[in-house]
Amino acid sequence: MIYKNDCTLPKEYLEQLTTEGLGSLPEMIRLLVNEAMQIERSKYLNAKPYQRSHERSGHANGYKTKTVRTRVGEVTFDIPQVREGGFYPGALEKGLRS
Repeated sequence: MIYKNDCTLPKEYLEQLTTEGLGSLPEMIRLLVNEAMQIERSKYLNAKPYQRSHERSGHANGYKTKTVRTRVGEVTFDIPQVREGGFYPGALEKGLRS
């Protein structure tokens, strides 16, 4: 069988999975979802962190933690906030606890 080398995950994540095994899954899920939520907030604001532009539609306002029980254990996410409100990442549902 021929395996393709088409994995787009950063090598650090793959190395962590190789060395720590399945016990590292909650941390990996946390890192991936947090990064996805930051990218989604940047698209919502039309600006990357610390970027000044005329197209900016709001301002980032830190993070709020939220712990969710998953099949691989509890994971605490850092949910990006927007000062003007109206933003909630699509990766998580509001009110979701498990």
